[in-house]
Amino acid sequence: MDTRARPTVVVLHGADRPPGMAAVEAVATVRYTTADRLGGALEGADVLFLWDTRSTALARVWPAAEDLRWVHVAGPAVAHLLFPALRDSAVSLTNTAGVFDEPMAEYVLGLVLAFAKDLPATLRDQSRRRWQHRETDRVAGSRALLIGTGPIARAIGRSLRSVGMHLSSIGPTARSGDPDLGDIVPLSQLRATAPAQDWLILALALTPQTTGLVNADLLRNCKPTARLINISRAGLVVTPDLINALDTGRLSGTALTVFPDEPLPPSSPLWDMPNTLITPHLSGDTRALREEQVRRFTDNLTNYRSGHPLTNLVDKSQTPR
Repeated sequence: MDTRARPTVVVLHGADRPPGMAAVEAVATVRYTTADRLGGALEGADVLFLWDTRSTALARVWPAAEDLRWVHVAGPAVAHLLFPALRDSAVSLTNTAGVFDEPMAEYVLGLVLAFAKDLPATLRDQSRRRWQHRETDRVAGSRALLIGTGPIARAIGRSLRSVGMHLSSIGPTARSGDPDLGDIVPLSQLRATAPAQDWLILALALTPQTTGLVNADLLRNCKPTARLINISRAGLVVTPDLINALDTGRLSGTALTVFPDEPLPPSSPLWDMPNTLITPHLSGDTRALREEQVRRFTDNLTNYRSGHPLTNLVDKSQTPR
């Protein structure tokens, strides 16, 4: 039996609306709005679907949300929504955790293969009609340090181990023999662990403890043949130190999908570095992603209407990863 036969759902979007909303519109009264009109749209509404996943507008208009019972975010990150009033309220908060795990793992594996098989040089040679034979690296048997132990890191670990890479990880709790992550050592041992690694892969949250984690001191301890991949947060890396390490040959290469300023300014020296792969914040974005994000909300709306437990319920008392 439906306990909420026809809820009112507010969809907060940016430049574009979510696709494939017919199933939601069939069972709910849907109000589409942008941040500047959110307060008025929330009057009498019991559900908020944050398609604009980075918006912080809810905190500003919270007094208008007195009928709100559930907030769903189309992405995994919710830390920006845990303002005191929402945290202390009875409003349920859910996210779309897991939607990026496997796509980001595939992306990291693709970057590893691109570096090992020197695909950037191949493409440069092809564009110049230049035939240049050379040897490339094996992936199997190389050593990777996965810095992070969350769900995305686990998916990355499974992908890397499937091609024969030796994996260890940095995490909050040391333990041995994790099936996805290998041997896990604490963050305090990062500098001691880095020199043995062929790959350093950043897949962790940005916190006061991890800000500037990759700096000149760490990079001096890496193999000159090592490569760094960052698919999580730009603030984990001190960019001038990274550029200097690449320029001086203390690091063989880097692949970056996140940057302090986005879009990356044309003046950035990273654009012209032959040992750097730059992608515009798309490591988890696939052609089917938007439909999957809407499907997960639609499935949870069915739970909400029937009084069943919501999936991906966030524990608001804890700061999420």
